[in-house]
Amino acid sequence: MKQKVSRRDLTEGVVWKKLLLFFLPIAAGTCIQQLYNAVDGLIVGRFVGTVALAAVGGSSAQIINLLIGFFVAITSGASVVIAQVYGAGRERDVRLAAGNAIAVFALIGVVLGCLGVVFAPAMLRLLNTPADTLPDAILYLRIYFVGVPFILVLNMESNMLRAVGDSVSPFAYMVAGCVTNILLDVLFVLVFGWGTAGVAVATVLAQVLNMGLLTWKLLCTKESYRLSLRELKLHGLYLKNMLRLGIPAGLQSSMYAVSNMIIQVGVNSLGTVVVASWAMTGKTDGIFWAVSNALGAAITSFVGQNRGAGREDRVKLCVKEGMILSTVITVSLSGLIMLTGRPLLFILTEDQAVRDTTWLMMIYFVPWYFTWVVIEVLSAVLRGSGDAVRPVIIIGLGICLMRMLWIWTLFARIHTLFVLCLCYPVSWTLTSLVMYLYYRKGSWRQRGSLVLDAK
Repeated sequence: MKQKVSRRDLTEGVVWKKLLLFFLPIAAGTCIQQLYNAVDGLIVGRFVGTVALAAVGGSSAQIINLLIGFFVAITSGASVVIAQVYGAGRERDVRLAAGNAIAVFALIGVVLGCLGVVFAPAMLRLLNTPADTLPDAILYLRIYFVGVPFILVLNMESNMLRAVGDSVSPFAYMVAGCVTNILLDVLFVLVFGWGTAGVAVATVLAQVLNMGLLTWKLLCTKESYRLSLRELKLHGLYLKNMLRLGIPAGLQSSMYAVSNMIIQVGVNSLGTVVVASWAMTGKTDGIFWAVSNALGAAITSFVGQNRGAGREDRVKLCVKEGMILSTVITVSLSGLIMLTGRPLLFILTEDQAVRDTTWLMMIYFVPWYFTWVVIEVLSAVLRGSGDAVRPVIIIGLGICLMRMLWIWTLFARIHTLFVLCLCYPVSWTLTSLVMYLYYRKGSWRQRGSLVLDAK
């Protein structure tokens, strides 16, 4: 019998209102994060230089996306488990699953951080990082890896709170972390003159603060998901379900990262200006990807709770209203980016060549963002429902593998920036079509049920 649970309930009320109110703090948090990224790019680009910008945003960023992104994505598997058992009112399962998840990712973070510090130079050389950016890139990456345990735990804790319907607390703590990061950037770079090292140290300290606030929240709450130090241990049953749902998400993230790393090698072959411009593009259009990912996270938690509660009617409504919301957001942000992108570039960098190349990339990318709507919404619905494998296969083949083949074949023959960028809209369009066809088939509804026995 379902127990009465004190919760921020996503299983009752008007669907579009619940989804919107849950989504807005997540979106606001990601926007704050992108504002920080823009300020970070401004500080590095203007006060450290183009070489430092390429060092922080080039191959280093690709390595971080691959390794850290893999394990951060696995936390989504844990959040689906927590959302479903929370929606079902299984209090003990919520506590045990939460303690298991934090213990696992703390352990992973320590191991990964140590390996990253040791192997940072080899990884950067493997990506053919330009020689003039290599020393700064090694320094930045090593310092960043010191903070990996805090990064993984804070991502798990944020996802845990969202899984139980609290999207406000992670937003508030993210704001605190971003403001701290900006202030420390100014102190370490402009005042102390630490350069690339200052940027990295500021990032790590801000992540430590963010994690500390989240941990304090979970320890002090009176809700069923309260964190207990006694339950910070591995539980095979919960770990099995989390890995079953999380590893496919991690593999998807890794496939994205591997394909982007291969593309980064192509970018590196076009020179330091293109490398810096590629990094700068992420500073100018990152707001779209952040908001889109926020909507995906909101839909995943929403669907997870409602699947756990057996509310299939609300899942169907979430798909329809999520598609409408995502379309409105995508069209609006695409227009905003094209209107403000060029003036923003004059603020971010004084290098005219970097500004011109970045604007050209934006023209190639931004008008095609509408093709991403179907991929984001439907893959989030499938994840929340527990069907983790098939969406990964679709995205892995349609986006990641296709991009790699594109670079190895077409770009190898026609070595231009246009051909390099074209692989993105082509892969988005084809993958969205296949994702829609799979969703319409409906077989995902019978997959992904959790096997959890509360004892």
